[in-house]
Parts: sequence; C-alpha cells; structure tokens
Amino acid sequence: QLQLVESGGGLVQAGGSLRLSCAASGSIFNINTMSWYRQAPGKQRELVAAITSDGITNYSDSVKGRFTMFRDNAKNMYLQMNSLKPEDTAVYYCSLRYQRGPALILYDYWGQGIQVTVSS
Repeated sequence: QLQLVESGGGLVQAGGSLRLSCAASGSIFNINTMSWYRQAPGKQRELVAAITSDGITNYSDSVKGRFTMFRDNAKNMYLQMNSLKPEDTAVYYCSLRYQRGPALILYDYWGQGIQVTVSS
C-alpha cells in the first residue's frame, strides 16, 4: 500500500517562506514523475511543479522564480516556497506517477493535501 504524507504547511505572512515535504512509502518499482499541485477555494486543481525521471523540473508561470522543487535519493519530494503571496493560498497536494513492477504501466497516487495560507 503506497502512502504519501505531506508536511510543512501552515500560516505565513506575505513575503515569507515555507517548505513542504512529501514522504513516500510502500512498494514502488520505479518513479516516473513527482509533482506538486494546489487547489484554491472555488478553483480547479493546478500543477505547481513537477520533476520527471530524467531530472527535468517544470514550474507553472505563477510560481516560477519563487518556488523550487527538489527530491532526494529516497522517495521524498520537497517544495521550497519563497516570496509567498496571498494568491498562493491553497491546499497543496503531492502526487506520484510510478510503476508497481517491471511492466510499463503507470499509476497515479495523491497525498491527502496540506493547507498553506498566506496572509496579506
């Protein structure tokens, strides 16, 4: 059973920083993509950042230059968020696209989400 557990969210003033962590545990044969998404009230879930298996990181235009996504040699991913703005307020989700075995079948799994609130 795969688990993704987010931590590091909370309340911060505009201009401040937070670091989100996502710890993955369980049976993973190979990781294809690690991603962070967010969903603000009344809005659709949007991609914030993603790291592909070849190490390429992509960011949404709204966070480029302020957020940095990285991963470690284990199964963990992080999102360093600097210069936070009130419009960054949302529930943030980590997501994993992975293989369970040698067969090239990809599965998506989501964390439970963590609240980030930026006050003005």
